[in-house]
Amino acid sequence: MSITLCVLYAVILLILSVYGIHRSYLVGMALRLRKRLDVLKRGIPPIDASRMVGSGALGLPTVTIQLPIYNESTVVRRLIDKVAEIEWPRDRLEIQVLDDSTDETCDIARRRVEELRLTGLDIVHLHRTDRMGYKAGALAAGLEVAKGEFLALFDADFLPPADFLRAIMAHFDDPNVAMVQTRWGHLNRAHSILTRVGALMLDGHHLIENRVRAAAGWLFNFAGTGGVWRKCAIVSAGGWQHDTLTEDLDLSYRAQLLGWRFVYREDIVTPAELPEDISAFRAQQFRWATGTVQTSRKLLRRVLGAGLPLSARVEAFFHLTPHFAYPLTLLLSVILLPLVLLLPASNSLVILAIDIPLFFGTTGSLAAFYATAERAQGRRARDAWLVVPALIGVGVGLTPLISRALVRGFRTMAGEFVRTPKKGASSVVRYRTAISVPFAESVLCVISFASTIASVRTGHFVATPFAALFTAGYGYMASKMLFEQVARSRPALTSGAGTIQPDAPEVSLEDSAPAQ
Repeated sequence: MSITLCVLYAVILLILSVYGIHRSYLVGMALRLRKRLDVLKRGIPPIDASRMVGSGALGLPTVTIQLPIYNESTVVRRLIDKVAEIEWPRDRLEIQVLDDSTDETCDIARRRVEELRLTGLDIVHLHRTDRMGYKAGALAAGLEVAKGEFLALFDADFLPPADFLRAIMAHFDDPNVAMVQTRWGHLNRAHSILTRVGALMLDGHHLIENRVRAAAGWLFNFAGTGGVWRKCAIVSAGGWQHDTLTEDLDLSYRAQLLGWRFVYREDIVTPAELPEDISAFRAQQFRWATGTVQTSRKLLRRVLGAGLPLSARVEAFFHLTPHFAYPLTLLLSVILLPLVLLLPASNSLVILAIDIPLFFGTTGSLAAFYATAERAQGRRARDAWLVVPALIGVGVGLTPLISRALVRGFRTMAGEFVRTPKKGASSVVRYRTAISVPFAESVLCVISFASTIASVRTGHFVATPFAALFTAGYGYMASKMLFEQVARSRPALTSGAGTIQPDAPEVSLEDSAPAQ
């Protein structure tokens, strides 16, 4: 039994270390491709503002800005007003408010659209009542009637800069460019340790993964918002499809497999809101994980068999399978207790020989990965190092949830698109997602705590940091979930600003409705 556990332990850590080595490889590529990344950062000079009026605008294309929204009363007016400030010739700009809302958001959006239309702005409010296909369905419906040759997309909490289109539209002078993606900023990074972790996770994706993949000519994805598409590229790739929960990733791969080229602009930043509640954060991570697995089911075999360079296909494999590390981490935390109880302490050198190199291959790669991401945006590497332990803990706490997401992604395609609630500038909590009882997280916390005690009592001190980290991660997630449940159970909880109101109905991650 002890030999079997040792082998299983070593195999799990080995697989996890492969993903760690991949992160280290991306860091090395970021350093190797520094000059090319600098070129991408500088990009193409923006279109001169003088061309926004008069005869100079004749050579500029028509752009449709699409704003898919669903029950976003706290941010929808801010979004519409911000987008209305974007600099582009008014006779070559259309704004579509793609509204699937079932609450007062619809009236707020319609009134603001009517007010802006009186100013001469070409803006329309398109309201669907069936929410067929969720966000992908709304985008597809808007695509059918869009006037523009190009489509800019922004989610409800994004605040694009006024020069957004001027800064990136020149890239489309190359007829092979299908999409330009810009970087996400974070309006509430400093709100809590959870938002700091969320910001760091996204910074790693945008400032390492996207930058390196773009510079190396590999496949990377449209992030669902903060980018511009060439309309004919969307159509040629089969349009928006809602058989996965990550319609953006799905379309990105389909378009690039046809030969379309993507551009990433890290220097154009559109700030947005990070989830502040653990329930919203978990809903977002669950959707992304489920959709990524569904997309890998749909496209990975096709990608691996495509006539792409080997390096591009290998990178695509890691891009489409990162969440498989979560169930392995969960299994690792479970087998640690019997391992330290059954393995004689005299054999701890065996575990040490396995742990040390693999520890640096996993944890060390995370520190290097996120430190590089922070330096890329002018922040200190130390800022990342201070947050990485919390990021690892949150990642551990997510393992039961992401493991369920993987099972769902393998069992079914599509599913309900549970959007991330937005707070906006209001102090009133208007929307929230349902939160489940942290049974699995609590049980795993107890097991990990027992592993921590057992590792000390049996002399397996090498295993103690791992066990303690698992305990902290599961404990943090369970306590945060319980805290939110207690807070929500208080009747008519009020503050000077207003009342916490539920978004009716709340949606459980465990009982999402089937796709429409």
